[in-house]
Amino acid sequence: MSRMSELIWADWIWFPEGHGWADLKDHDDKVFPKTWDLWATIPIALCFLVIRQIFERTVAIPLASLLGVSDKQRVCAPPNPTLESYFCSTSKHPTQSCLESLSKQTGCSVRQVQRWFRRRRNQDRPSKLKKFREASWRFTFYLLAFFAGLAVLIDKPWFSDMKQMWDGFPKMPLLPSQYWYYMIELGFYVSLLFSVASDVKRKDFKEQIVHHVATILLISFSWLVNYIRAGTLIMLVHDASDYLMESAKMFNYAGWRKTCNFIFTVFAAVFIITRLVILPFWIIHTTWVYPLTLYPPFIGFYFFNGLLCVLQILHIFWAALILRMVVKFLPGNDIVEDERSDKEETESEDEDEDRERREKPKNGHMQNGHTPLNNNHRKRH
Repeated sequence: MSRMSELIWADWIWFPEGHGWADLKDHDDKVFPKTWDLWATIPIALCFLVIRQIFERTVAIPLASLLGVSDKQRVCAPPNPTLESYFCSTSKHPTQSCLESLSKQTGCSVRQVQRWFRRRRNQDRPSKLKKFREASWRFTFYLLAFFAGLAVLIDKPWFSDMKQMWDGFPKMPLLPSQYWYYMIELGFYVSLLFSVASDVKRKDFKEQIVHHVATILLISFSWLVNYIRAGTLIMLVHDASDYLMESAKMFNYAGWRKTCNFIFTVFAAVFIITRLVILPFWIIHTTWVYPLTLYPPFIGFYFFNGLLCVLQILHIFWAALILRMVVKFLPGNDIVEDERSDKEETESEDEDEDRERREKPKNGHMQNGHTPLNNNHRKRH
């Protein structure tokens, strides 16, 4: 195990030729990042989980009430052991043949079985208030993180001249502001992994997990090998648009259509500029192309830039979803809907069925499950 550890952490893997872990030892009142510093992110993540619960109860819920966020009253599916067993063990979306089989087993009509599954699926979907609470928590963190990061970086020479992020590498002393910026950001993403089971699950759930894991690995690795200047710029670019997206969600849930559309338009522009222009053509170019003019390539160089490429692929995926939403709401001025969300099914089919029952004496008997044509149809419409 000792020999394997020595091989994994060999200098030639993680540093350019002529440099190694010895360069990151403190000396002359200069402090450098340490591996064990990363353990601080665990208690920070746990603190975030506690703070989030307090925030949602004391801030998010009153804010939701102030903005008029309200949930529809859901009709619960009546207890039915046969259907519940099928729902939990087989499928939440039974096929037509399965619906007919379940209808025979339970003595219910096919329409009643369909309605039961629709209501049962809605029971598992998160409420609008839960979505609002989650969005308001993330909005608060991303907003504070962005402006804190901007304050930390705006006076640094590598903020305007990114090539200076390699000036003196890897013997670049750690600043206190960089330490806290890193620990808080990494602690927050670790807390997102801890809460993933209880958070709202969207259609891009797997992509979100990949993003969180890649982000945690990227931040951790950049800390270990003192890519901190590059890491702070990458975190700032990500936070620049995230708080806009979360605020657009908040106003979406509150039904503030024009405000939501305006914020989402700004978010789309900022997202594309920061993640499809600045990140690949400025930052990744400076971490991938420019270092080759200073050092021969090494494994750590490829590992770091490989993680950046994973994030960039995810950004392209999300940019496609964002543009699809922009195209949907701009022409008709409709409210923005999150393409990643699992939409709640309405009771419109039940209403149609009830209407059919009320119109039954007027329209005559049903034939093969369909209402016969009515000569007054044109007049009614």
